[in-house]
Amino acid sequence: MSGMRGLRIGAWVAALATVVLVALALLRAVGVFGETQDDLWLIPFFALAILAPTTVGLLIATRLPRNRIAWILLLGALAIAALGFNITVQPGGGWSLQVDRATWPLLYGWPIAVAFVFPDGGLPSRRWRWVGAAAVTSFVGFIALAMLDPGPFEGPDEAAAVTNPLADNGVAAWFERTGLDVVWVPLWLGILGSLFVGVVAVRHRLRSSSGVERLQLLWLAWAAMLVPLGLLLCGLSSVALSSAIDVVLFPFLLVTQAAVAIAVGIAVAHYRLYAIERLMNRTLVYGALTVVLGATYVVVAVGLGVVVGRGSAWVTAAATLAVAVAFRPLRSLLQTGVDRRFSRARYDALRQVRAFEEQVREGRRAPEEVGTVLAQALSDPLAELLFWLPASESYADSTGELVAALPDDGRARSGIEREGARTAVLLHDPALLQRRDLLDSVLAAATLSVEIARLRVEVSLQLAEVRASRVRIVEAGYEERRRLERDLHDGAQQRLVSLGLQLRRMQRSLPRGAEVLGPALDQAVGEVGNAISDLRQIAAGVRPARLDDGLAAALRDLARTAPVRVDVDARVERFAASVEAAAYFVACEALTNAVKHASASKVALRAVRENGTVLVSVADNGVGGAVARRGSGLAGLKDRVAAHGGTLEIVSPRGGGTRIEVAIPCDS
Repeated sequence: MSGMRGLRIGAWVAALATVVLVALALLRAVGVFGETQDDLWLIPFFALAILAPTTVGLLIATRLPRNRIAWILLLGALAIAALGFNITVQPGGGWSLQVDRATWPLLYGWPIAVAFVFPDGGLPSRRWRWVGAAAVTSFVGFIALAMLDPGPFEGPDEAAAVTNPLADNGVAAWFERTGLDVVWVPLWLGILGSLFVGVVAVRHRLRSSSGVERLQLLWLAWAAMLVPLGLLLCGLSSVALSSAIDVVLFPFLLVTQAAVAIAVGIAVAHYRLYAIERLMNRTLVYGALTVVLGATYVVVAVGLGVVVGRGSAWVTAAATLAVAVAFRPLRSLLQTGVDRRFSRARYDALRQVRAFEEQVREGRRAPEEVGTVLAQALSDPLAELLFWLPASESYADSTGELVAALPDDGRARSGIEREGARTAVLLHDPALLQRRDLLDSVLAAATLSVEIARLRVEVSLQLAEVRASRVRIVEAGYEERRRLERDLHDGAQQRLVSLGLQLRRMQRSLPRGAEVLGPALDQAVGEVGNAISDLRQIAAGVRPARLDDGLAAALRDLARTAPVRVDVDARVERFAASVEAAAYFVACEALTNAVKHASASKVALRAVRENGTVLVSVADNGVGGAVARRGSGLAGLKDRVAAHGGTLEIVSPRGGGTRIEVAIPCDS
């Protein structure tokens, strides 16, 4: 416990020392202890580069005092703070310039050390010990030799005019005599090589990691990607034409320091705070885009400058135009290349979704298949897409079946929105939450297809409700007609029959002198009989009596009364009363049209059940040319059949007869 306490105290001491050095450097820079220095705009970058690793290192050290990463952050920040303090102690002084030019590798040293040991504080394996030792030797040896370098200072005129304090004390002769100046090359190459080895270390860990550790390493990998960009800026600074790069270089290096520290802090404390995979993807794309567009600008400017002359406004305008024109296609090309190389799963998934959208656009696939496509793109066979229906405030699957409540089966839920409105929810493997870039990109790409599918499901449900409503209305109307038939048969018709019988009894009981009333009573009885016949016809129009024995019996009875030959093929089985009535009236109307309008001599009538549907067909050998015009009997048949959710098709070529085919859903 005492050792842990001592480490915590040491961490606080290092952090406080860093803060004190930063404060003193800032006070000197703003002129509190002397003249105000130039480049005060660099102060925020300087403070961020030092305080970020100090804060993160202190937070880790207070909880895990033995964690090597915490001490790398604390000591690295302390070293950078000491360098900043050195610059402000004696601006432009010989020793200050000597320390400044000798210790610049420290800007890269501690980030590389983090790359070697993150996230567990140790090297990737024992075989890496000699690599770590070589990196440490390169940095320490380079700084030590650079501190003893008696050579003149380079850079601005005011720095070049300063005399090196080691120039006149024999150090130069000692350097030449011992040959130490030759050691510069391998040490410098060792520093450069350690940068690439740090990348290899992170890549090595990434390939063997998964879950939380992978996300932590991705944060560090994103920050480490900024280091090569800093080296690129250094290279451009030495060969480029503009001093603007020098203005950007030092702030960028300072921001890199802060980025590494912040990435470590997020990875350790809250690794899911941001979509790191997408952040890395965008960094790669826009970093490469910046480099290529910058190179394009330089090439165009230099090329035209040779022809037109430097300093011409036309050269600047042409170079700017070239960059603007190349931006969009180049970005698309780089995005595709980065996805294909570094985000293969995301690239393949987005390609599947886009191919599906193209097939939907061409009518080769139904939008409702988007759930299956998402499951394939995400490599999750258990993924299920449920569409949100605002009208009923419930979910439905692609078949239109309503879901009372989202299943609680351990699958994660990712909502899908379009323009701020909820459209669907995807139930998927919880492991996909660790790959937010893949999941979010695929869902975003499929948003339009999901919305189209949702609308189609909603419309299909509404149409189904309309059909069901029409069927209920038809059933209610049919039941009302049956009630009317019974009322006519059991009420008015029976009373008229009774009245006729009474009149006959009265006629037979008349005295001889009243026989003159006989013809009048005969006429009254005849009128009663006519009224009964009319009622029977009305009742038969409401519902044929033969339907009591089934559709087959009613059709055969209809065929017997027809004036032409009618061949009937109907099985003796029962259907719903309303279905039987609809099929019977279709046959009646079609037979009437065949006799009355088609001049047919033969009609074939067929009624069977197939797959839960009553199929009725009426074919004649008449003149053909029948059309379901508005207001015609055929148009009325279409409406009657549609009310039952069925279909009616008319095939009637001129001179080729007429065939009417009807399909009406029935109980299976």
